[in-house]
Amino acid sequence: MTDPAECAPVKARVFSRAERQALYDVIAHRRDVRNEFLPDPIDPQVLRRILQAAHAAPSVGLSQPWNFILIRDPQRRASVRQAFARANAEAASMFPAERRSDYAALKLEGIDKAPLNICVTCDRERGGKVVLGRTHNPDMDLYSTVCAVQNMWLAARAEGIGMGWVSIFNDADLRPILGLPDHIAIVAYLCLGHVEELFDGPELAARGWATQDEFETVVMQECWTDPAAATD
Repeated sequence: MTDPAECAPVKARVFSRAERQALYDVIAHRRDVRNEFLPDPIDPQVLRRILQAAHAAPSVGLSQPWNFILIRDPQRRASVRQAFARANAEAASMFPAERRSDYAALKLEGIDKAPLNICVTCDRERGGKVVLGRTHNPDMDLYSTVCAVQNMWLAARAEGIGMGWVSIFNDADLRPILGLPDHIAIVAYLCLGHVEELFDGPELAARGWATQDEFETVVMQECWTDPAAATD
């Protein structure tokens, strides 16, 4: 353990304008990839850099509650695909009848097409019963794990790797496929692979499923302001 007497801040690095712009460009061009994956495997060193970026995410009390399960086995992925298909059929029935054909047209093929699937989990016991920063909000470990997912997403985009987040599962279906203990929470099921083409904006906006909110409508000063009133 580091001696507190020897622990002191160092001068903050100043990033160049080009470096700052590169970060903003990666953020602006990040996409949720569903159907554009190529079959080419991801270079092990590239994958390591992406996972290290995820592991560098901030975490409550430095608990680092995440794990990354790399899934390549065709049979296991076929089981995951079946679990997704069951949940996807349930999801389709939840939408109004006039939207179901639009929903069915969305391509959600990453589980099969991407050369790598990753399940990101959160160990809800990591760090012990009392974790600094989690004393009054027990879900901070889940939020920390989501930060790791976002780091992974941006690093993957910077490396030319597409990533998609598959959220349509029943937890009880996925857990036995991956052999997860009870105290391990599933945070994200991800598909990663090389891509040659991406949508120029969010795919759901391009397909007319939803629209993006204007930046000005989501910024508030000092306290909550009714968004509807702000547009009057």
